[in-house]
Amino acid sequence: MRTPIAWLNLTHEKNRLLVAIAGVSFAVILVFMNLGFLGSLAKTAAILYGQIDAEIFLISPQSLEISTTKPFPIERIYQAAGVNGVERVMPLYVGYLQWRNPETRRNRAIFVYGMNPEDPVFIMPELKDPKNLAALRRPDTALIDRLSRPEFGSQTTGTVTEAKRRQITIGGQYSMGGGFAADGTLILSDQNFRRYFDPFPLNLINLGLIKLKPGVNPQQIAVELKRVLPPDVSVYTQEEIIARDRDYWINTTSTGFIFTMGVAVSCVVGVVIVYQILYTDISDHMKQYATLKAMGYRSRFLFGVVLQEAVILAVLGYIPGFAVSLGLYDLTVRATSGGLPMTMELERAIFVLLLTLVMCSLSALISVRRVVTTDPAEVF
Repeated sequence: MRTPIAWLNLTHEKNRLLVAIAGVSFAVILVFMNLGFLGSLAKTAAILYGQIDAEIFLISPQSLEISTTKPFPIERIYQAAGVNGVERVMPLYVGYLQWRNPETRRNRAIFVYGMNPEDPVFIMPELKDPKNLAALRRPDTALIDRLSRPEFGSQTTGTVTEAKRRQITIGGQYSMGGGFAADGTLILSDQNFRRYFDPFPLNLINLGLIKLKPGVNPQQIAVELKRVLPPDVSVYTQEEIIARDRDYWINTTSTGFIFTMGVAVSCVVGVVIVYQILYTDISDHMKQYATLKAMGYRSRFLFGVVLQEAVILAVLGYIPGFAVSLGLYDLTVRATSGGLPMTMELERAIFVLLLTLVMCSLSALISVRRVVTTDPAEVF
């Protein structure tokens, strides 16, 4: 039976082994959290557009993403309605309002959707409730996202507060989530939207929503719309506009850069920690390694021992890191009232495990050079 040299080297100093596991776990947690935030950036756009009952979206070419849209003429959706295969067109208005917390009287920006109550813009079940639709038609009344941050104050039906220094009443709730663009959202009727965003004219819209007839190919209709519509409006299918917003948040904003850089820095931290552990272990056992070389063991064998130590550290560090990350994901979702869709995915768990193995193996490759290049005669 072969002697497990790598395992015995690591367990010889129990305290050092625990410190090494803690170091690897810390790096794993950092990677998981940064990837989780990156993933939530991508999922936020998909969740939002997935709640809208449309296959094609019209948006101004000057718009970066849904929270920074520029208005364009409503006539464009009427032109789109004449294309064969289009079942229904609907305008959507968006913007930010200063919402006053009814308890603390502090103002906070809240994201607002404006829609015609007669249009089935959203597929959320709450927007099909006759009570909520009736409330939506009342003047100075809004529906509020129950996933909005607690900083907005009481969100119960009947609560009266102010928005842009105008009285407003909460007429009902729905569940959507604002993601990174907003801490909370409201839905107003188009007439109420005009009141609170005065002098915003209703003949200028932020998004044009196009519902197609059953069985119609969205790509074909999108190509036709691009041909017939003027260049002051861009045409996207649902998949394309989700990818557009995702690309904006991940590749254009500083938020995406910070989380991407966080993953890279976490890997560097892990490499340095494992390198220090392995280098110290090699230094403490240099005589033993030199003895093995003097007995005829080749550098490949010695490298294998150090690599086995690195793999053991990777696995032992990954397990608690994964467990803690699960708890932190749940804590983040609850802290954001469900606004950030941070969930552990199998692909991410496997990717981080492989990344941890590569990270520790790289540390082994760097630290083992001392063993390979050492002359046993010099050691003794």
